[in-house]
Amino acid sequence: MPKRIQPLTELKIKNAKPAPKDYKLFDGGGLFLLVTPAGGKLWHLKYRFAGKEQKLTFGPYPTTSLADARQHREDAKKLLASGVDPGEIKKAKKEELAAEQRTFERVAREWFTKNEPAWSASHCSTVMSRLERDIFPVIGSRPITEVKRVEIISLLKGIEARGKIETAKRIKIYCGQIFRYALNHEWVESNPTADLKIGDILTKAVEKHHAAITEPKQVAELLRAIDAYTGTFVVKCALQLAPLVFVRPGELQKAEWSEFDLDTAEWNIPASRMKSKQPHLVPLAKQAITILRELHKLTGDGKYLFPSLRSHKRPMSNVAMLAAFRRMGYDKEEMTTHGFRAMARTILDEVLQIRPDFIEHQLAHAVRDPLGRAYNRTSHLAERKKMMQLWADYLDGLKAGAKVITLTRTAL
Repeated sequence: MPKRIQPLTELKIKNAKPAPKDYKLFDGGGLFLLVTPAGGKLWHLKYRFAGKEQKLTFGPYPTTSLADARQHREDAKKLLASGVDPGEIKKAKKEELAAEQRTFERVAREWFTKNEPAWSASHCSTVMSRLERDIFPVIGSRPITEVKRVEIISLLKGIEARGKIETAKRIKIYCGQIFRYALNHEWVESNPTADLKIGDILTKAVEKHHAAITEPKQVAELLRAIDAYTGTFVVKCALQLAPLVFVRPGELQKAEWSEFDLDTAEWNIPASRMKSKQPHLVPLAKQAITILRELHKLTGDGKYLFPSLRSHKRPMSNVAMLAAFRRMGYDKEEMTTHGFRAMARTILDEVLQIRPDFIEHQLAHAVRDPLGRAYNRTSHLAERKKMMQLWADYLDGLKAGAKVITLTRTAL
């Protein structure tokens, strides 16, 4: 006959000393206390369900007393008698508790921590300040599984009511990325911001043909985000070069190495690729030359500056840079690749006070001299070279956080 197990007593448990290896003190009915070499005493229940041996844990002694452990054992037996696996019940309760504790704020902070290494310090500060000011006070304490689409809409409208349209747009992006992070971890079943259109929510939002950032502080934030971009090197170079040359997106994406003279710092775009069907000359600032020389090490033996990932015989897709903007947190209603042109036109005119005809000519717009004659590709080239270097230096100043002094027209 098998040896009868003597039930445990409080005295026997208290007197149990650590040993070089784990050992068990049995109480009967599958309940035992595991004593570890470190002195820990942990309650376990061994049972069988659907023909397989299973095990439950009831916590450490003395937090879980002998009486508590025996009650847990009896509860488990009742579940087994009714055909229910007590282990699954415990797992479900644990998941339910975790879901209750997994608030929107907790998930958002985890999402932020994951992305923080790839962001600049200023971008991190901006993101966190917006989370703490605009989101957490409204839905931060709610379990993320319970946050509904209508609450996000209400949140965005509340921000709109303060006149912060751009902030509302950015908050919508943040919420979408946080829910996507939770969805990927299977903490939620859907993303309530999916297909949520800002234009359908915010009545004061004004549609623009080409969204652009033109306020210097926001430009600085965008430039820092580009420098911190963790996508492919080719796309990052395109993003860094775009504000320095402010050509049309297609002209940049299809740029060929044969068009560039890095020694004279000039980019000659042929008429066939220009909207005006006229050749165009882009003076290159020192910063642009630095980017191009680094890029040349990678793609210089091919035709295109920015080849497609699938085939170096084709330029990169026209959505590559747009996708990069989305990855950095900028949606199509805030910034586009074409927006660098509006950015340059606005700041060169209103901040740096460059002559409008110099700017328009560099934008490859139709410009005529006082006698009605069209400027050719080399018109005012010396002045435009100064302008392009001045512009690049100004952008560097913005990125560095320096106080940028508004210049006068005497600069050129």
